[in-house]
Amino acid sequence: MYTHCLLIIIIIITTTNIPHTRSDCVFVFSSASLSECELKCQPHHSGPSYDSLQEVFDRKPFRPAVNLSNPTSANISFTLYAVLGVNEKTQILTTFLWLRMYWFHEFLIWDPDICDGVTKISLPVNNLWMPDIIVYEFVDDDVSQACPYVYVNHTGHIRYDRMLRLVSACNLEIFSFPFDIQNCTFTFGSYMHTIKDVRVKTALPFDQMSDNSKRYLEASGEWELVVILGEEGILKFGIDEWDIITFWVVIKRRPILYVVNLLIPSSFLMIIDILSFYLPPHSVDRASFKMTLILGYTVFLLIMNDLLPSTANGTPIIGIYFSVCLALMVISLLETVIITNVLHHNSMKYRDVPHWVQVVVLKYIGRLICYKWPEEMPKSEVTKTDSNDPWTINTSHTTSSQLSANSVCLSGGVAVPELVEICEDLRAMRSHLNVLQHAERLQDQWCHVGYVLDFLLFRIYLIIITCYALVIISMWSIWMYH
Repeated sequence: MYTHCLLIIIIIITTTNIPHTRSDCVFVFSSASLSECELKCQPHHSGPSYDSLQEVFDRKPFRPAVNLSNPTSANISFTLYAVLGVNEKTQILTTFLWLRMYWFHEFLIWDPDICDGVTKISLPVNNLWMPDIIVYEFVDDDVSQACPYVYVNHTGHIRYDRMLRLVSACNLEIFSFPFDIQNCTFTFGSYMHTIKDVRVKTALPFDQMSDNSKRYLEASGEWELVVILGEEGILKFGIDEWDIITFWVVIKRRPILYVVNLLIPSSFLMIIDILSFYLPPHSVDRASFKMTLILGYTVFLLIMNDLLPSTANGTPIIGIYFSVCLALMVISLLETVIITNVLHHNSMKYRDVPHWVQVVVLKYIGRLICYKWPEEMPKSEVTKTDSNDPWTINTSHTTSSQLSANSVCLSGGVAVPELVEICEDLRAMRSHLNVLQHAERLQDQWCHVGYVLDFLLFRIYLIIITCYALVIISMWSIWMYH
């Protein structure tokens, strides 16, 4: 109490010895403590005097509060100007922000009427106390140019604008790439001052910050802004509490680049692979054509590998799509190998088609897939021969023909050498024609078995690709509109 009274007496004595002018510093005291101080203004000079400002600059290390039990209020808003990069492997988002921050300085107050109507001045930010507001997700140094000045209002409110290159950690989900939507968090708060010293609030509503960012965000990049959401909260750590503001920045990738460079070429190669089933398997080397397609698809994947994101947490669905497409091409090649084996290998061995193969493949499967039999060989005549063909030998008359020939050759009980030689030649020709006719009949049967299996496997392959494409499109659609 004695000290307080002595301080008041000293101030009164000092002020009485100095002649007052209309621009002197006015100290207003209460019975408890100092509450407010206005800056001095000199005659014929606009704004506060340099000496009074220098006194404020000397107090830079101290929080600008007359009563230190009252916290300093800081208000924050930002505008998302550009998304500079998204690194899926390191889970880092790089953005460029226009940051605006307000706080109240109790020692920078003056009366505009006394100070020649000046209501706002600019001061070096390095000479003033500044709240230590940081972004908690910050993982790299800020290399953007800082603004060296702040605007100070006559009411003591300071506005600080700066550009911020923010490199922040973000949990990136790449499963639905390239139709992915990312939700990254920016948490603003004081690094050292607790809630008792610094209070952090928003300077603008969250929807207004979102609209401003959509208006100024560069539209030529890979990402577009969906919305900016936010929430004010308190961070508790032990017995201390910090005032924080959490922003959720939702961005969506523009997929046109990846659709043109990845999905469309891959779809073209798959369509060519499907159309290769219409190549006649008995006259064209379909296996070589499919192997060339697989080689081309492999080279395509190697070239496009740099465009695909890679993380240790998961694989994007487009990578699974490419792997399954390659597997389907390999399955198509195996199907071609099986059909080629049926058409050539079994027919060249002159083996009869087993009865169960005829029943299962030619009868039931052929009817199931609506297989159309050639007009020159209907299904009912697969194992029959045409008796009207002059080159067709009817084996039922072979014995009688041989007996007739023998009787002619042995007419009169005397064998004519010329006739005997002619008869032997006829027997050899008949035997050779019988072998050729039997081989042709077996080859036709195996060809029809191969054609039926080829039609069946082609339809199964087409159904699998169609179902797979529908599943991929559905999953992408669900992730886009989730």
